[in-house]
Amino acid sequence: MATALKPGARYKSAVCDTQVMVVKAPAGEHDLRCGGAEMIAPTATGSGEPDAALAGGTLIGKRYVNEDESLELLCTKGGKGSLSLGAAALEVKQAKQLPSSD
Repeated sequence: MATALKPGARYKSAVCDTQVMVVKAPAGEHDLRCGGAEMIAPTATGSGEPDAALAGGTLIGKRYVNEDESLELLCTKGGKGSLSLGAAALEVKQAKQLPSSD
């Protein structure tokens, strides 16, 4: 089930401890997943284990983005599952290089 992602919204994984907050999101409805299972509201309960192929883990404090960086999530609690938008895996956002201060 696809949901409209809005900045500030929080989600948690149904199959591990991962929790995220949306920092930036494209318009429309999207299928946000963790460990292969749809992410749920922070107050909902889930059960099960992450899919073994999607169990790369998430790290607290890291920002995760899609390929074109139109979606950005902040991991507020790490877990065993990997984040994805539909079938496309999300990657850790790399820090921007600062100019040298000669």
